[in-house]
Amino acid sequence: MSTRPDDLAGPGGPRVAQRLAGRRLLVVGAGQQTYGMPDPPMGIGSAICELASREGAVVAVADIDADAAQVTVDRITRAGGVAHALQGDASKPDDATRLVENAAGLLGGLDALALNTGIATGNRLAGTTPEDWDRSMAVNVRAHFLALRVALDILVPGSAVTITSSTAARAVTTSDLPAYITSKAALDGLARAAAKEYAARRIRVNVVMPGLIDTSLGRLASLIKPDRDTTPIPLGRQGTAWDVAEAHVFLLSHAAAYITGITLPVDGGLVSIH
Repeated sequence: MSTRPDDLAGPGGPRVAQRLAGRRLLVVGAGQQTYGMPDPPMGIGSAICELASREGAVVAVADIDADAAQVTVDRITRAGGVAHALQGDASKPDDATRLVENAAGLLGGLDALALNTGIATGNRLAGTTPEDWDRSMAVNVRAHFLALRVALDILVPGSAVTITSSTAARAVTTSDLPAYITSKAALDGLARAAAKEYAARRIRVNVVMPGLIDTSLGRLASLIKPDRDTTPIPLGRQGTAWDVAEAHVFLLSHAAAYITGITLPVDGGLVSIH
């Protein structure tokens, strides 16, 4: 598990200036999931929302689980931020369109989008059914495509998009989840295609690629595969959701105005220098 205190990277940490001041951000896959844990660690989508709010953005919090989305919204509003909860299944065309259009209506437009939906289904190739495969592709790839297709006609010049992938796309540390691995690898291609198509409109699209991160889902994975917690990481710890959120916020900010079409590992060196 992570040994890094959240307050070193999360809300309440020292900030020089608000990096997302004035940004109108939709985060898809933003609810705080607990998976039945009494004291769950922060999830990536929720951390993106909270950190973005602290950095000056107004946030639309979209999730398939309305209660989970509201948890994130409540945290933001208690801290003095502005956020709105939206519910829908982003893998369905009508829901994806509604989420993007409603977010733009609530926020007065959109100039930032973070796509964070993801599931893991199946068990090795032999144990992965066609239904498992199709569900992974729908949530992990099609949902991103659907949101992009709608949002890229709403986003104004100077906007930015981030997509959450996984180091599974680059290094197959486990062969148990072929559908997950394949879907995460596909996001690199989607992001590059979108980045090239919309560069002339100055809309940037980048991928954040987390490694082993201490989230509720990560802890569940550790119960299933205990060796996850002993995987050697050059920086000596698992990451936190705040580590991943920091990368999203940077790429969504004007500080990254000349960066598009890249995949940024946030993995403690797991893939990059292992």
